[in-house]
Amino acid sequence: MASKLPPEGSALQLMMKTPDRGSIFMSSDDSFMMQQILATHAPDGREVNIKPLLRLVEDILRSSTLNVDGLLLDGTDAQKENMEDKTNQAGVVLLLDSLLYTIERISSEMESNCLSGAGGHATTLPVFNVVSSFSWDAKLVLTLAAFALKYGEFWLLCQIYSSNQLAKSMGALKQLPVIMEHSGSLKSRFDAINNLIRTTLDQTRCIVEFTDLPSTYITQDVPALSTASATIPTAVYWAIRGLIVCTAQIINLSTTGHDFQDSWDLSTLTHKNNNILDHLKKQLATCYQYIEDKKNIEAYDALQRILETIQIDNMKVLKAIICPRDDQAPLLDGASKNRVSIEVLRRKNVLLLISGLNFFQEELSVLKQIYNDSRNHAYEVVWIPIVEHWVKWTDLMQKQFETLQATMPWFLVHHPSLIQKPVIRFIKEKWHFRNKPILVVLDPQGKVLSPNAIHMMLIWGSGAFPFTSLREEALWNEEILRLELLVNGIDQTILNWIRDGKYIFLYGGDDIEWIRKFTTSARSVSLASRIPLEMVYVGKSTKREQVRRVISTIKTETLGYCWQDMAMIWFFWTRLESMLFSKIQLGRGDDNDPTMLTIKKILSYDKSGSWAVLSNGSSVVINGHSSTVLPALNEYDMWKKNIPVKGFDLSIKDYHDMLHGAALPCCRFEFPSTIGRIPENMKCPECLRIMGKNFAFVCCHDESDVSALY
Repeated sequence: MASKLPPEGSALQLMMKTPDRGSIFMSSDDSFMMQQILATHAPDGREVNIKPLLRLVEDILRSSTLNVDGLLLDGTDAQKENMEDKTNQAGVVLLLDSLLYTIERISSEMESNCLSGAGGHATTLPVFNVVSSFSWDAKLVLTLAAFALKYGEFWLLCQIYSSNQLAKSMGALKQLPVIMEHSGSLKSRFDAINNLIRTTLDQTRCIVEFTDLPSTYITQDVPALSTASATIPTAVYWAIRGLIVCTAQIINLSTTGHDFQDSWDLSTLTHKNNNILDHLKKQLATCYQYIEDKKNIEAYDALQRILETIQIDNMKVLKAIICPRDDQAPLLDGASKNRVSIEVLRRKNVLLLISGLNFFQEELSVLKQIYNDSRNHAYEVVWIPIVEHWVKWTDLMQKQFETLQATMPWFLVHHPSLIQKPVIRFIKEKWHFRNKPILVVLDPQGKVLSPNAIHMMLIWGSGAFPFTSLREEALWNEEILRLELLVNGIDQTILNWIRDGKYIFLYGGDDIEWIRKFTTSARSVSLASRIPLEMVYVGKSTKREQVRRVISTIKTETLGYCWQDMAMIWFFWTRLESMLFSKIQLGRGDDNDPTMLTIKKILSYDKSGSWAVLSNGSSVVINGHSSTVLPALNEYDMWKKNIPVKGFDLSIKDYHDMLHGAALPCCRFEFPSTIGRIPENMKCPECLRIMGKNFAFVCCHDESDVSALY
């Protein structure tokens, strides 16, 4: 077929005139050769399914590029193992009916030109004329098929030469005895041929993958695809040129019986083709990432639409979250440890427990207790384990996951990989999940009733059912400032003291010297004023080891009652934090009612030192920092004269408030990055001003001090 130039102004002409990304692999001479190759390209628009043919060619070449020693000597038995018959595919038979003539023409061109040339550009160009009407990927696969016929025929003869009389006679004509005689010296040459063939196969697969990219998600205006498209003609040219060189090697071995030294070294061609292949692979990886990103955005938007649309039941919502791949049994029943269908959750209240693998045992134990206590309620819990897809899954993670699985009594997703990237993104962006567990409540129709019910569950337990935002609001409206709110569900001893009407000091911190002075002074005031007083040490929200040492000292020196179980201390502080987070989630983080002010002050005092809360039964009397509570007790003689008139409670409160007003401490809140919702601003519980915001909320009574904290 005669070469012809494309029409002026056509896309092909522009490709020829404009330097493309593929030009990095070409010298000026190469650029001229590529202009000639591009001029032959005149596709007629027919679509050819070349994949069945490629699979057949791969099988031929894979069977041919075995160990040379085994092929040339007596490795026929090993070659019979693990062979797959791919020739009986109906698709291949039908395809060959229409393509066999073209393959034979390519083979004829390759063979006739190789007899007169060394596999250079002049030998390669006629092949492109034969395949001018095909797409670039089809050109390469058809040429690969033509080469596979010649190469496979050569090695088939080698394989059966010693066991078949016909093969032995034909082998004599093909110079096989001479080739076998020189098999040792030829091994390096055959290894070089095989390396080039493997590279060419990899190139072919890569180019075919580009043609399979879905146009719905990626088009030529995407830089990675346009760059690859500009490189593919160059890649096809050098791949076909390499096949022609390999063909020349085999033809000359068969005709002369000795090595044919070629002007283009095989290793040079392999190196060049490998460079092109590496470039294409990088572009292909970028294209796949682009497609995945677009699919993820599409799935994210679809999930959002599903959750915003009224559903007849919860199946569509749960499938979108848990099993978008239509896994038939995505859940594990925590009770029976059997795989189950998502149908077990149909039209039920479902609580999605969302967390990473770093679940605190204390947290898990509390949730299990609440779950077991409220089994009569019509709801199910499902654990959604979140592990980012870029994180490499390790044996340690698998063990950690299995340990959590074994301890959970509810339903759980049987593996984190089921939770897709768009779902993880949605959970993070819409439900504000970071690393701390959250509990999303869905009604029987899949509607979100609470974006995180874990706070109300920790505060009120099963009494918060059905764990909706409306129920959370109602529970807060019923609460008043009382000691039971701070300690409920933790220690029955304190509840007994409240019932008996005793005065109770809750105190915390890790300064043992302050604790010694505080407990001694509190006992003295109790004896002097003849009030029944109990004290309980509740530790700190952090610094576990220091707290353990303080507990040991309190016990050894009999300084008073304390919680020796660290889980109780954890639960006390977690519930306090949950109270604040619950209010923030409801948009009421700046409520100035006595309950919230007390909670905020305790959380703030915990960050800056020691503190104490005094109650008379349920009623909270004072809530103060170490800098005001201890002086108030030490200066008992200053306010005891007011007791006969005001009573003990009002007397100590008035004196403490006077000290507190004179030395108003700074307030500070720290919100770790692991929690989801962080308020834009907060008022200081002491001065009620908007707090400065850095990495923590800070409030200084003296505003000039704030700058020092930034």
